[in-house]
Amino acid sequence: MSKDPLFQPFQLGHLTLKNRIMSTSHAIAYQDDGKPKERYQAYHEEKARGGLALTMFGGSSNIDLDSASVFGQLYVGNDDIIPWLESFAARIHQHGTALMCQITHLGRRSSDRGDWWLPTIGPSRSRERLHRGFCKAMDLHDIRRVQQAYVNAAKRCQAGGLDGIEIMAGSHLPGQFLAQNTNQRSDQYGGDFDGRSRFLRETMEMIRDQVGANFLVGLRMPCEEKDGGVGWNDSVQLGQLLADKKLVNFLNVYYGRMDAEQTLADNHLPGMASPSAPFLDKAGTFKAAVDIPIFHATRVGDIATARHAIREGVIDMIAMTRAHIADPHLVNKIQQGQEDRIRPCVGATLCSTDYRVCIHNAATGSEQKLTHRIQPAHTLKKAVVVGGGPAGMEAARVLATRKHQVILFEAQANLGGQLQLAAQIPWRKDLIGIGDWLVGELEALNVDIRCNHYAEANDILALNPDIVIIATGGLPDLEDIPGLELCLSSWDVLSGESVNANNVLVFDETGRHAGSGVADYLSQQGKQVELVSVDGSFGRELTETDIIAQRRRFAQQKINVSTDLELVSVSTMGSQKIARFNHVLTGETEERVVDAVIIERGTTPLDDLFHELVDNSVNKGVINLDLLTQGQAQPVTPQDDSATYQLYRCGDAISSRGIHEAIRDSLRLCQKM
Repeated sequence: MSKDPLFQPFQLGHLTLKNRIMSTSHAIAYQDDGKPKERYQAYHEEKARGGLALTMFGGSSNIDLDSASVFGQLYVGNDDIIPWLESFAARIHQHGTALMCQITHLGRRSSDRGDWWLPTIGPSRSRERLHRGFCKAMDLHDIRRVQQAYVNAAKRCQAGGLDGIEIMAGSHLPGQFLAQNTNQRSDQYGGDFDGRSRFLRETMEMIRDQVGANFLVGLRMPCEEKDGGVGWNDSVQLGQLLADKKLVNFLNVYYGRMDAEQTLADNHLPGMASPSAPFLDKAGTFKAAVDIPIFHATRVGDIATARHAIREGVIDMIAMTRAHIADPHLVNKIQQGQEDRIRPCVGATLCSTDYRVCIHNAATGSEQKLTHRIQPAHTLKKAVVVGGGPAGMEAARVLATRKHQVILFEAQANLGGQLQLAAQIPWRKDLIGIGDWLVGELEALNVDIRCNHYAEANDILALNPDIVIIATGGLPDLEDIPGLELCLSSWDVLSGESVNANNVLVFDETGRHAGSGVADYLSQQGKQVELVSVDGSFGRELTETDIIAQRRRFAQQKINVSTDLELVSVSTMGSQKIARFNHVLTGETEERVVDAVIIERGTTPLDDLFHELVDNSVNKGVINLDLLTQGQAQPVTPQDDSATYQLYRCGDAISSRGIHEAIRDSLRLCQKM
């Protein structure tokens, strides 16, 4: 038996979990008609195949009609769900992994504009800032109806062959009863702790009575919320009470409220602006106060932290949920002695946006078309990749994993491309982990890396390649607006060029990290900064978590922001610059007189090499989009008898986009090549 604490079995009721690593329930939004169909199951099965002990699914699975889906949840409020649970359970259990579902009633956290356009309900009339609805105060009929809906949903999960369920408490309906700021009732369901906990206690008793002692039941609850939410003493008292009455088999604890955008971002979806495992110590303190197995998840992204949490008895099961989104095979890699090859979660939080993707694992959520398990090619070829940014490194990695001979050219001294610049933004340094992992993979795969080499057509043709991938990226777009030659680009600033100015204007036309990040970067140097955005608000393309972090930093540093302004021209007035703008809504003209103007308008493709190689390529540089989007191999029928190589481009060499798009381009292009 392994001596690694992460691989010690854990007895949870009647169920033996094979190790201490799990993934918690989360609303990944891969549902189809409110059910966990093929895409949803394939996503979780990849984690089970990757070796974890327990995968929980169905973050906030709704149990009744007035708990509407507001972020892509499952619906367990009728029996239609049972066949899908049965197939799901069979699929996960074949890998020796346990499967549980989280069930909930959102209460005021739902939306009256959701699935069935019903009013939201809660213990008392109130409004949740995040989802913005005013809820109806529940009467006794509502209470009994919802309690029975919990019981019915639990029985459906049991009938579907699941190993257990967890009830979501904090900020959802049970937590709204517990918290004094959302429960002002004067009847038996309000007032002191006994009254405020009554709804949950009765519900758990009803569930246990119906599912029996051998079906696992847990509670996801806050160890503390503060600011009028569930307090520490109430949480400890509730946890021990439920444990003593054997109503739950485990508690899955977290910290803080989630009923406003900032509390959700800070407490539940912290990104790279947050330290690693920010609430692990609080979970450990809670475990010491109650006698029941404790699970915990919140930005536990590295194996050292996970191992520490189990070895020191801080908690019993460590949930690496977003880490599994980045690398569903991380458990197997630890067991195989390949811990250094685990693809890291860098905290970019794209997995928590409407897109629900990992910034640098494009296969996650697309398992039906893209693969985590790249197979060797039947016919081995020589491939040349030009460009060592994310797109080029991923193309080289995938091709080398397929056992092709791969040569990678990079004009700069180091690989990484725009990642090197993006990581200069003060709170975005963890992005460098993407490049570090890709470099490590290329070295492990023996890719021939040639840095400080600006590859030209003759260099490539001299190698007689079968495949050529152009991933040369782009250059800052400083065209089409008079006077941009007087300005610096965001690249200039982030690459370390000195900005000899005190009063600086940053014009952002993209709404991405570069614009607001450069403003942050310059403010940190003590400069007076104004960010001017063409959009109605700044940072329009930042994730919900990242925009909170950036807005907070702007407020703390007193960075001025102007919106709805389109840059018309830049001119000089002595040593200063005059930036002229048109207001996009009113058409009025505005001017700013500043010491320096920084421009962020994305990039223009650096694609001369691609066009130089097109005519002599087998495919004339054309990508079959139908095959690309299905993750299938590109056709190789020569359009010219003299042609010898296939030619493709990816990433910003096509158009100005993001890291995920570059990675996705390369994976789906090369995985069958």
